[in-house]
Amino acid sequence: MSKVFVLDTNKQPLNPIYPGRARMLLSQGKAAVFRRYPFTVILKDEVANLKIESLRVKIDPGAKTTGLALVNDSTGEVVWVTELQHRGFQIRDALTSRRQLRRSRRNRKIRYRKPRFLNRTRLKGWLPPSLNSRVSNILTWVKRVSSLCQITAISQELVRFDTQQMEDSEISGVGYQQGTLAGYEIREFLLEKWNRTCAYCGVKDTPLEIEHINPRSKGGSNRVSNLCLACNPCNQKKGNQDIKDFLKGKPDLLLPKNWV
Repeated sequence: MSKVFVLDTNKQPLNPIYPGRARMLLSQGKAAVFRRYPFTVILKDEVANLKIESLRVKIDPGAKTTGLALVNDSTGEVVWVTELQHRGFQIRDALTSRRQLRRSRRNRKIRYRKPRFLNRTRLKGWLPPSLNSRVSNILTWVKRVSSLCQITAISQELVRFDTQQMEDSEISGVGYQQGTLAGYEIREFLLEKWNRTCAYCGVKDTPLEIEHINPRSKGGSNRVSNLCLACNPCNQKKGNQDIKDFLKGKPDLLLPKNWV
């Protein structure tokens, strides 16, 4: 349950209170509604010598929504929580629509535009409008909450996935920096990995095609780990079948060591 923000008569932030306490102050005429959202009351009398507790604002950013929470580090109590709905995708769609309309208008040649040069230079620190809107929205709400309570710390969740480390936990050093395809083109890498043979029938000295182990139509990606080499007959025969169904008659080929 989120608490209610409180300001004294000089608009100085006080400790947030429970909704029941705020309801009682309003009914007794000792406070008035200062803001509807986030709900804030302002006292009609000045409060002196009150110990103000420090709070930490925690941010969980996302593409569509961002979570904000105020936490009392000394007690671990969650004082206030909310979710911000971002307009990033709406801004992207609006820019796409505007771009299409402008291109259509130029193609119809209904007006003359004087040529312009160097009008696409981006300033330092430039962000796409959709991302800039998201950042500005978060900053606005952090500043707004900071004016209603005493915030002394900010924490933000950072989510990063290291795909190389996930695939090979022992990779390190130069191998980690250069990646799997260092010094190779994809086809050359696959030719060396599969010994220039078909991964399904083992035929040699025949034209080989790049094949998706997990078909693209069933969620397979273009990552090198999902690619192999196959001769044209095997490639045509496999189609978009699952690898387990296609090789059910060859259980030895399904061993993990054969597809590393």
